[in-house]
Amino acid sequence: MTTDGASQRPENVAFLIWAATPERPELCVTPLVHALAALALDCTVEIHFAGPAVRWLVEGVAAERYPTPAREKAILAFLREASAAGARLLACSMARASWIGPDESLIVECHGAAGATAFVARMLDPAWRTGVF
Repeated sequence: MTTDGASQRPENVAFLIWAATPERPELCVTPLVHALAALALDCTVEIHFAGPAVRWLVEGVAAERYPTPAREKAILAFLREASAAGARLLACSMARASWIGPDESLIVECHGAAGATAFVARMLDPAWRTGVF
């Protein structure tokens, strides 16, 4: 609460995507839609990709996966929309070493690396809210 009685809402949101892997594209669209909603509310948004979910950031993977049987919009379109709106897409360093081959490249929308410590720091920071998918 502020001194005038109004509560302050954190304006920073970090999402961790780890279970929503390319084998289950229907699970990936929910965190991306939530990220877009947070961006629409003028929040700063980070999307951290860990474990096998880091493969969403590999060139060609998200372009070939769709969250619905009707195939209206590829996961890559959601990633591009979130990035264009200001979300930072971050690859876990350990996951990248384990799940991405040396000959594979990341999509241009990836903003770099952030490991487990970076996400835990967001969890502990009262200025941030986190969600795990």
